[in-house]
Amino acid sequence: MGRVAAPCSGPGKIVSFLTAVPCISCKQQQQRRQRHHQSAAVDRGSRRMSEQGKSAASTPASGTPAPGSDTYKGWLFKWTNYIKGYQRRWFVLSNGLLSYYRTQAEMAHTCRGTINLATAHIDTEDACNIVLSSGGRTYHLKASTEVERQRWVTALELAKAKAIRMMNNQSDDSADEEPTSQSDHSEIQGTLKTLASKLDDLSTCNDLIAKHGAALQRSLSELETLRVPLEGGEKIKAVNERATLFRITSNAMINACRDFLNLAESHSRRWQRVLQHEREQRTHLEETIEQLAKQHNSLERAWREVPAHAVNTPEIPTTTTGVSARPRKEEASEDEDTEYFDAMEDSPAFITVTATDPSQHRRSQSNLSGASGGQPSDWNQEDNCSVSSNDFSGKDLQPHRKRRTQIPEKPNYSLNLWSIMKNCIGKELSKIPMPVNFNEPLSMLQRLTEDLEYHELLDKAARCENSLEQMCLVAAFSVSSYSTTVHRTAKPFNPLLGETYELDRLEEFGYRSLCEQVSHHPPAAAHHVMSQRGWTLWQEITIASKFRGKYLSIMPLGAIHLQFHASGNHYVWRKVTSTVHNIIVGKLWIDQSGDIDIVNHRTKETCQLKFSPYSYFSREVPRKVAGVVKDGDGQAHYILSGTWDDKMESAKIVQSSRGSSSSEGKQKTVYQTLTPKLLWKKYPLPENAENMYYFSSLALTLNEEEEGVCWTDSRLRPDQRLMEAGRWDEANAEKQRLEEKQRATRRRREAEASKNIEEGQGFEGYRPLWFHQRTDEMTGETIYVYKGGYWEAKERQEWSTCPDIF
Repeated sequence: MGRVAAPCSGPGKIVSFLTAVPCISCKQQQQRRQRHHQSAAVDRGSRRMSEQGKSAASTPASGTPAPGSDTYKGWLFKWTNYIKGYQRRWFVLSNGLLSYYRTQAEMAHTCRGTINLATAHIDTEDACNIVLSSGGRTYHLKASTEVERQRWVTALELAKAKAIRMMNNQSDDSADEEPTSQSDHSEIQGTLKTLASKLDDLSTCNDLIAKHGAALQRSLSELETLRVPLEGGEKIKAVNERATLFRITSNAMINACRDFLNLAESHSRRWQRVLQHEREQRTHLEETIEQLAKQHNSLERAWREVPAHAVNTPEIPTTTTGVSARPRKEEASEDEDTEYFDAMEDSPAFITVTATDPSQHRRSQSNLSGASGGQPSDWNQEDNCSVSSNDFSGKDLQPHRKRRTQIPEKPNYSLNLWSIMKNCIGKELSKIPMPVNFNEPLSMLQRLTEDLEYHELLDKAARCENSLEQMCLVAAFSVSSYSTTVHRTAKPFNPLLGETYELDRLEEFGYRSLCEQVSHHPPAAAHHVMSQRGWTLWQEITIASKFRGKYLSIMPLGAIHLQFHASGNHYVWRKVTSTVHNIIVGKLWIDQSGDIDIVNHRTKETCQLKFSPYSYFSREVPRKVAGVVKDGDGQAHYILSGTWDDKMESAKIVQSSRGSSSSEGKQKTVYQTLTPKLLWKKYPLPENAENMYYFSSLALTLNEEEEGVCWTDSRLRPDQRLMEAGRWDEANAEKQRLEEKQRATRRRREAEASKNIEEGQGFEGYRPLWFHQRTDEMTGETIYVYKGGYWEAKERQEWSTCPDIF
C-alpha cells in the first residue's frame, strides 16, 4: 500500500474529483437505501456528503500510510442513521484498532468509536462499501472509489491478522505482563548496543583490510622490479595474481559490510522513531485519560454540592408515563451518530401477544383491562397450595439466633479514576487487578448465595399440588434474585480457587447452602442448596463480561436446577444479562435484559419471562418483566407481569381471542384474565442502607463471623474483612498478597504437570474438594455437582484436606 500523491495539477485533480464524487456503484447503493428513507432527508444527506466531499479536494486522498508503518488513516463515509445517512468521518487504523473522529482535530481529545479488529468480521457489500462487525457493533463504511475501498480492505485484513497474532501471544496472567514488557525493552536496548558495537568492529576491520591490502600490493610490485631467476619471477607473478583476487574479494566484502552498516543504521533510527512515537502516543493517552478523570472528579464534587432535595433518591427519576426522565443536556452531549432507533425494534406490547398459529403463542402479556379494579389480591385467595396468607413471608418466623442488622458504614474515599485507568491501557480488562475501592465487602460466592433472599417462595411452591401454579412461584423466585442488584453497582470480590462459602439456616429456615470456586480460568462457582421443606437447588455459574466503553455487560453462563422432592418436578432455567452503564463518566446504574425460559422437564410445562431493556423512547414501565406460563401442549394458562426490582403478579387466563394484525403481518392474540394476584414483593431495605452498600437484610448477615466454618470460607478472607472494617489501604495490600500467593500456587501446579508429562507420567489437573463433574441428564451439559461430605466434616471439624489459600 503506497502513498497516494496528490499534485497541484494534472492527476491530482482526478484524485480530488474521485474523493469528492462517489462512484457509480456507490450511487446505486445510495439509491437502494433511499427506498427505505424519506426522500427529503436523503436529499439533505446527499447534499451534505457532496459539500463535505468537495472540501476533501484540498486534502490528501484517504488512506495515506507511511512506508513500513502500521498506521493507516484517511476519510471514509460512515452510515449513521436513516435521517442523516452517510457522514464523512476521519478513520485511523493503528495497533489492530479502527477508530473514527469527526475531524482530524478531534484526534487530540475525542474518539467517536473504536472496533477491535482481532474479533471483527470484514465484509464488502459492493464496489465501494465495507461492513465491519464485532459483537453487537456494526460499521457501514463507504469509500470514495473502488481503488480506495480495496486499499482499506487490504489494510484492515493485514491489521486483523497482526492483531490476532498479538492476541494469541499474550500471557494469561496480567501481573506477568509488566515485567515482561520491561525485559523486552531492556533486551531491545541491549541488542541495539551490541549491534552498534559489532558495526564499529566491522568498520575498523574495513579500514585495516584496505590498509594491509594496499601495502601488500606495493610490496609485490617492488618484487617484480627486482632481477630474479625466471622460476622466481613466475612465482612472484602468481602471488601477485592471488593478491589481486584477495583485493577483489576484500573489496566485495567491504562493500557488503558498508551496505549492512547503512541498513542497520537506518533501521536503528527507524526503531528509535517508532519507540519515540509509541512513547508520545502513550503520554498523550495518559494525559487525555487524566483530563477525563479530573472532569469526573469535578462532576462528582458538583453533584455532592447539589441541594439534598434535588438528589433525595438514588433511582432514575420517572415521568408519569413510567419513562425514565433524563436531562436534555445529557442527550445533547451524545454523539450525533448515536443510533437510538435500534432500541425500539421488536418492542413487545404489554396487552397483546403476536402468534402466527392460534394454538401456539410465542409472546404473552396480560390484558388487565378486563380485570376488576383495585389492588392485586394475594395468591392465597383461591389457593390450591393449602397455605394461609400469613405463611407468605418466611420473615415472620422467629430465628433461633439474632443476626446483625448493620455493618460499618462505607468510608467516603475519593476514587482516583486516573490511577486505575492508566494501568488498563493495552491490557484485557478482565485480567486487571482492581483495588477494593470498586468492591463491596462480599465475595461472588456470597452474592450467589444471596439468590436465596426469597427462599420462602420455594417453600410455598413445594406444597403446591398444581404444577402450573408451582411454575408461577418458581418464575417469581427467578425474578426476585435480581431485586437486590438495583442499587448494587460495586463488584464483589473475585473468589480464590478453592474458596468456599456456607450458609447454614437449617434451624431458622430449614435449608443449608454451600458454594465453592471450582475454576479460576474461566472463573466458575458451584452452588448446592438442600432444604428440609421439600426442595433442592443446584447451579454452576461462569461469568463472562464484555467492556464496551460506556457500559459493561455481565453474562452469567450455566443452568440453574430446582427439584421438588414430593412431585419430582425438575425445573431448569438460566440467568439474563446484567449491564452496568456509565462506566467512565456519570452515575452508575444497572439494567437487566434478556429472556428466561423455565422448563419443567417432568411435565414439559414452560414459562418464558422477558426482561425489557431500558429505552429512553419506550413508554413501558422501567425494569419491566412479563411472561406466560404454558402447559405441555403449548396452551397458555397464566400471565405474569411486574418489575424485577419491586414485585411480580400472576393472572389466570379465562379467554383468548384473535386480535388485529400487527405491523409485521402476524395475527395478535388478546388474553382476558382474572384479577391479578401478588406472587412476590420486595422487602424494604434496612435503615441507613445507602451508607452500607445498599445491602439487604440477608446481605448484612452474609459476612458475619461464625464459629466452626471451614478455613477456606469467604468470611475468613482477610482483605474482605479489612475492607468491611473500613481499612481500605490495608485491604488493598492484603488483596495483592493473596493474588500473588494464588499465582505462585498455580505456577507450582503447572511446573509439576510439565515434569510429570516429560517423565511420561499421568497428571490430573485441579480438582475441587466438595464438588465433582458429572453429565446432567436434563441438559446434557457437564457441570459440577455436590458430592457430599462437607457438613459431616463440619460436625467433626476435620478440615485437614482443605487447601491453605488465605
